[in-house]
Amino acid sequence: MSFVKSSKRRKAILLTLDTPSTPSEIADKIGVSVSHVSRTLAEFVEKGIIECLTPDAKIGRLYERTKTGNEIVKYLEKTK
Repeated sequence: MSFVKSSKRRKAILLTLDTPSTPSEIADKIGVSVSHVSRTLAEFVEKGIIECLTPDAKIGRLYERTKTGNEIVKYLEKTK
């Protein structure tokens, strides 16, 4: 929870994942570089916050929130 809450960009990336999205789509929505989004997504996957739906794809991987990710979003929305 604190991992996401401590960074505006992490929070924005997680909140943007309301539907399965690619790193490029997320970067376009929040106005940051694709490389930053990709690094953050890798951290989220490692922590079980999101999952990659297309892990074998080299380009255009789709990511979505896990149950844990959705719980974090609910908490973030309550504490706005």
